[in-house]
Amino acid sequence: QLCSICFNITEDDPCPVCSDLDRNQRILCVVEEPLDVVAVERSRAFVGHYHVLHGVISPVEGVGPDDLKIAELVRRIETEKYDEIILATNATLEGDSTALYLQRRLSPYNVRLTRLARGLPVGGDLEYTDEITLGRALDGRQEMS
Repeated sequence: QLCSICFNITEDDPCPVCSDLDRNQRILCVVEEPLDVVAVERSRAFVGHYHVLHGVISPVEGVGPDDLKIAELVRRIETEKYDEIILATNATLEGDSTALYLQRRLSPYNVRLTRLARGLPVGGDLEYTDEITLGRALDGRQEMS
């Protein structure tokens, strides 16, 4: 089943990450797929919360914004206070397009938007990235302007 808050795969609702009060609830990391949460958690460089989109915008594949968990993300931003939202989509054409769409969609909410640093291989997936590289990419994330 999916967590009703972050949409990660879980046995409990809400999931263990969303239920953990010791995590930083003011930073949200937006990822494409549940396996990306696993990859980021392995890096031990992030202690905030997640939002899983369940895909990327891909006109070639017939996937648009309404097919993803973007409306749910917007609702979270409208109801919760975040200091930063990390757009941790993959360094692919679709990942970049999705991040750009999210940047435009979220800009009215006056929240700091960042993107993972480009230490990640272009065309690569987060789930196959080693912990050190992913940790450095999280540490070196940059403002989107």
